[in-house]
Amino acid sequence: MPKITLNGVTVDFPFQPYKCQEEYMTKVLECLQKKVNGVLESPTGTGKTLCLLCTTLAWREHLHDAISARKIAARAQGELFPDRALSSWGNAASDGDGDNTACYTDIPKIIYASRTHSQLTQVISELRNTSYRPRVCVLGSREQLCIHPEVKKQESNHMQIHLCRKKVASRSCHFYNNVEEKSLEQELAAPILDIEDLVKSGNRHKLCPYYLSRNLKQQADIIFMPYNYLLDAKSRRAHSIDLKGTVVIFDEAHNVEKMCEESASFDLTPHDVASGLDVIDQVLEEQTKVAQQGDLLLEFSADSSSSGLNMELEDIAKLKMILLRLEGAIDAVELPGDDNGVTKPGSYIFELFAEAQITFQTKGCILDSLDQIIQHLAGRAGLFTNTAGLQKLADIIQIVFSMDPAEGGPSSMVGPGVSQSYKVHIHPDTSHRRTAQRSDAWSTSAARKQGKVLSYWCFSPGHSMRELVRQGVRTLILTSGTLAPVSSFALEMQIPFPVCLENPHVIDKHQIWVGVVPKGPDGAQLSSAFDKRFSDTCLASLGKALGNIARVVPHGLLVFFPSYPVMEKSLEFWRAQDFARKLEALKPVFVEPRSKGGLSEVMDAYYSTVASPGASGAVFLAVCRGKVSEGLDFADTNGRGVIVTGLPYPPRMDPRVVLKMQFLDEMKGQGGARGQFLSGRDWYRQQASRAVNQAIGRVIRHRHDYGAVFLCDHRFSYADARAQLPSWVRPHVKVYDGFGHVIRDVAQFFRIAQKTAHRSTLSLLSEKRPLDEQRGGRKKIRLVSGQQEGPAASAQAGRAKLFMVAVKQALSQASFDTFARALQDYKGSDDFEALVACLHPLFAEDPKKHSLLQGFYQFVRPHHKQRFEEVCIQLTGQGCGYQPEHSLPQRQGAPPALDPSGRREFDPKLTLSQGAARQLDPGEHLNQGRPHLTSRPSSAGVSSSRPQEKSGAPRAERQGQPAVSAYLADARRALGSAGCSRLLAALTTYKRDDDFEKVVAVVAALTTERPEDLPLLQRFSMFVRPHHKQRFRQTCAALTGPPVPGTDTEPPGPWEGSPAVPPDPTHGAPGPGPSQLDKPGRTQSKISSFFRQRPVGGAGSPSRPPGAPRGHAQSEWGL
Repeated sequence: MPKITLNGVTVDFPFQPYKCQEEYMTKVLECLQKKVNGVLESPTGTGKTLCLLCTTLAWREHLHDAISARKIAARAQGELFPDRALSSWGNAASDGDGDNTACYTDIPKIIYASRTHSQLTQVISELRNTSYRPRVCVLGSREQLCIHPEVKKQESNHMQIHLCRKKVASRSCHFYNNVEEKSLEQELAAPILDIEDLVKSGNRHKLCPYYLSRNLKQQADIIFMPYNYLLDAKSRRAHSIDLKGTVVIFDEAHNVEKMCEESASFDLTPHDVASGLDVIDQVLEEQTKVAQQGDLLLEFSADSSSSGLNMELEDIAKLKMILLRLEGAIDAVELPGDDNGVTKPGSYIFELFAEAQITFQTKGCILDSLDQIIQHLAGRAGLFTNTAGLQKLADIIQIVFSMDPAEGGPSSMVGPGVSQSYKVHIHPDTSHRRTAQRSDAWSTSAARKQGKVLSYWCFSPGHSMRELVRQGVRTLILTSGTLAPVSSFALEMQIPFPVCLENPHVIDKHQIWVGVVPKGPDGAQLSSAFDKRFSDTCLASLGKALGNIARVVPHGLLVFFPSYPVMEKSLEFWRAQDFARKLEALKPVFVEPRSKGGLSEVMDAYYSTVASPGASGAVFLAVCRGKVSEGLDFADTNGRGVIVTGLPYPPRMDPRVVLKMQFLDEMKGQGGARGQFLSGRDWYRQQASRAVNQAIGRVIRHRHDYGAVFLCDHRFSYADARAQLPSWVRPHVKVYDGFGHVIRDVAQFFRIAQKTAHRSTLSLLSEKRPLDEQRGGRKKIRLVSGQQEGPAASAQAGRAKLFMVAVKQALSQASFDTFARALQDYKGSDDFEALVACLHPLFAEDPKKHSLLQGFYQFVRPHHKQRFEEVCIQLTGQGCGYQPEHSLPQRQGAPPALDPSGRREFDPKLTLSQGAARQLDPGEHLNQGRPHLTSRPSSAGVSSSRPQEKSGAPRAERQGQPAVSAYLADARRALGSAGCSRLLAALTTYKRDDDFEKVVAVVAALTTERPEDLPLLQRFSMFVRPHHKQRFRQTCAALTGPPVPGTDTEPPGPWEGSPAVPPDPTHGAPGPGPSQLDKPGRTQSKISSFFRQRPVGGAGSPSRPPGAPRGHAQSEWGL
């Protein structure tokens, strides 16, 4: 792997980085070396995850080496590195003052946080593809990691937590008991494990993955976790996360602002309080009965086996009184008559809670009592155990009193800080109807009256960010593909970010098209403004625009709406006006569901439809800020176009939005934090642009991707709206006056992009092939000494193409780039050790990828074949089918057999015809007409008896001739003379050496370059020998999808009863054929059935032009 030096640190990168990647890594190092914070934006597809991992881990290694150098020099009292002065290590191993030498234990831990565990799993997969092998830990919840059958059955996460704690305290969980004994085993401590690996290891070794991960955290160099574990003070305490001196990285940080505010906010509904009261009532009643039966309360309390609750009845009653007083205090707040609610300063929450006797002094006892009751009820079945209300109350108390001075927080933050950062909003409960529909008896008190909701909202993400700084974080790095505008994002966090970066994309200008579409095809203005979005004129124009765009955008098309109501209203109108039916006729339409549960099914159906070779793609209707716009992958054909139907501003009259804008205006007016605040209006506009940028990010997912972006709202034509777009998008934006020009330019864009993408793919796979051969130019193919140089080279490229398809599906984009570069390096350097070092982390660590490692055998050079076989056996336990002759160079194979007359013996399997002889002119193409090229017919599908041959072969020739001739004619028209010559040469070789992989690689390379040529691949089945039929069907399915219904039973081709190409009539009777082939009668029946059952769209369908698409025109082929 290439080593590059940046800021004095040597970074081991999987491949030679792009310029923007070097710039990104330099900025990361600047943050680490200067102990400052950074906001770094780098578009999706630029490899920022790989850059982050390699840079931070390289910096840690550099720090470790610097400490070692200083310690050794100190012992030797002099310079031990004559070629490098000790001062050249800099002050990397010193403390802030540069005086004292640091210890190994002082090397900072890396905390890598992302939004979800699925994103973290992708990050860990990228880490495995680097040369770095740090000690790793990934933190998760019991819901994800617990393997105890009883705990897993619990419906809610908090019930799992309390039941787990109960079993751990009583030592009744044998999984937990095994952790201390086995957690330090090499198998568990050494590998890089993600969440799934932890669970598998836990099940295999019968130990708790949850507590195993907590143990691994102590010695880990890098810790992965969702970022709510960091932002939520309660979660930090629960997972014992020590932030002092750490480097904290927030990946996908465009959601950090929202998460900071939500983790410090809550909404307490009447139902929450009422359900908590119901549970306490039941516990009180139960414990009263137990006390009466036991005569003495003391005996009851000491008998943990009978009840498990060690609480006085008086304490339970006090807890009930606290909840009743809290409910009364909230109900006592007077509201205006317009149902708008009332807003008070953040400090009002302490007054309200004090009325219920919840204060800094009493909160500890109250939390202990709540915890005991919830844990007492953990594991019980039935409606009685609905403890969600009590758990929510416990969480709320921790949020309100999180800045307890006794816990280290400055007391100044309790008063003015909370008053400024928070607002208390009390408003009528509008969900009482839904609450009343609950069937369980414990919700009845919540449904008695409407009640009021107590909301405690944080409006300052800087509140959580400042808390992280107070915890002692050394460096904080926020990074994402969509942080623009970066300057305002940094202002929101309200802590200094000296290092900022807006990286360009790695793509070229021909890979992205961005157009502002202010008007529809009918000239009506497109707008999602509140007063226009639901007008018939606007909806009709948008529907027409969508239909026209769907015609020119190939494959997958994403359509983003400002909100769910807008999407649903638009779809309702289009269905009523027949727009939806017309759109469905072009591409099937999928709609993002509101619920999270149904999303995976819809996404799977969408992906399957786009990938189907007979389909024209699909349209996915989604919502900005929804689940589809956040992190889902629409690479390549899954997302060739993105339509943004409007600016998704937050709901202007929502109380939380109104109060957020008021808060920002107040802070800006006061000049708070040296002016580090946006205005309310700026924030409001930024929310829309941030959501748009996130949607745009779905279209380009890697270096070789391409796609179009349609901004269908006239407000995008304003300069200030375009200025909010990502820096890599802005140079490509074009504002259109007429809709016709949009369609014209998009069609032109996709024509060029598809051609360019195909050329770049070919150059990647066969960089040393002549340019005219890569582009299908007219290159003559010659046979020299029985070996085909041209077809052999193209066959190798074809095999590489098939193999690359499988590799790309199995690896991430960064890993695939690493693989491709390793293959190129091997071609140039012949360095076998470097090749194996690269392939090992890609394929050997995951058993699912062992077959890919074995499949790479075909690309290993002959003198390395045996060593590669040994490596495969060592890494996977299985070989690659090595034979000693594989180590011979290709031109040193066994000489061809000679017949008794001394001439080279002709392979009896080879069958040529006049047509083939014309295509392969012995005097021009095939090695100057040497004897082995003589067109001699042989038997095909007959027994070795001469009389049978004379009666069977000519009939087979007569019936096989039309299909073969039609196929060759179609191939010549579609592939050109050069392509057809390559096809025939590959077929000749196949008939001589029976090498299926070689012929199918050539055929696939020729017929998958253009969608309209795909039927030629399927029809080639007529030339495939019977023992290769199944493999050929599997190859076709992999390349083009499942076969067309009704064609599963493949009609026999020329190998099964008719000649592959018509025989040459100038020769005599054919020689004896293989005895195992079919007898004449059976052969004739097969030939007859072949002509009765023609494949759909196959040869002999004169109604369709040979070059016309046959159901695959909307598919794209290439890597």
